[in-house]
Amino acid sequence: MSTLVATLSTGISLRPTLVFAALAALVAVALSLGLGVGALPIAPDHALAVLASHLLPGVSIPVDPTLDAVIWQIRVPRTLLGLAVGASLATAGALFQGMFRNPLADPGLLGITLGAAASVSLSIVLAGTLGVVLGGAVLWLAPFRPYFVPLAAFIGSLVTTGIVVLLGGGRRLDVTTLLLAGIAVNAVAGAITGLCIFLADDAQLRDMTFWTLGGLGGATWPVVFASVPALVLGLAATPRLARTLDCLLLGDAEAAHLGVRVHAARRAIVGIGALLVGVSVAAAGSIGFVGLVVPHLVRLTLGPGHRLLLPASALLGAALLVLADVLARTVVAPAELPIGVLTTLLGGPFFLGLLLARRRRSA
Repeated sequence: MSTLVATLSTGISLRPTLVFAALAALVAVALSLGLGVGALPIAPDHALAVLASHLLPGVSIPVDPTLDAVIWQIRVPRTLLGLAVGASLATAGALFQGMFRNPLADPGLLGITLGAAASVSLSIVLAGTLGVVLGGAVLWLAPFRPYFVPLAAFIGSLVTTGIVVLLGGGRRLDVTTLLLAGIAVNAVAGAITGLCIFLADDAQLRDMTFWTLGGLGGATWPVVFASVPALVLGLAATPRLARTLDCLLLGDAEAAHLGVRVHAARRAIVGIGALLVGVSVAAAGSIGFVGLVVPHLVRLTLGPGHRLLLPASALLGAALLVLADVLARTVVAPAELPIGVLTTLLGGPFFLGLLLARRRRSA
């Protein structure tokens, strides 16, 4: 095992302590900007006063009611959800890239994201159809309407994961078969989404479009309480997979010789990755490139060892998504740019630049 660690540590160019300190500082900056920047700029001391008034009930701090509503009811849930979703998507990307032994693997590779999108599209179209057919008989469901789309997305991600795992070999998952199953499921889910777009009316099309573009605008305390604990649970389970992923990088036979139960390890990786992606998509819609770019950036800095790669990816993903959300709600103010569009616009060219630089170095 010492040889394995030495091999994976080759190429680490910066001290991990300095890198993690910088990432922690970046998260702190993102948290400060997430709470203070927006249509109503709020100074850091006022934001801290609002937080203290809620988190330290024994301390009496005078707070302006408007600032309290903006900070505590809007920006704190939004920032917390951004931190959790960004960390989860980046960590899921690192998990899948390690399992597939491919730094270009993406959390959407197994069809989880498109499966959730297909489920959301179906729920929007079917809900509209039922509303027309049943009329006032479904009025009692109105209070639960805000939760229909997240629940549909989560169910869709679970169903998609189950189908992909079943097609990929069940208890004896094969990487190649799993990848092909993900491609097939992606195609079917895309076709279902396209059919729903064809059948939808203008209002339903608008709902589908806003969800598929991704964003944190729907973040509320109920959404945070429903999603963040599940994401934290999934993130907490990933460090236990670090050694397993390191071994899998060497190949299945070598991993088995090192004592790894390869098929069980793959099931655990797919399960935790599906939980992270499914809950994230349910809470914030489709947000691209975070799971692809962030682990790649961390790998260039710290090397491929997952003991450092997984927590560093979580920190960088959390900070970058909150910063992207701050940019999305200020760059075209008072309107709000969909965060999925922003991450793709920024992440795509940046990642292409990394690939070109890597190609020039290898040449």
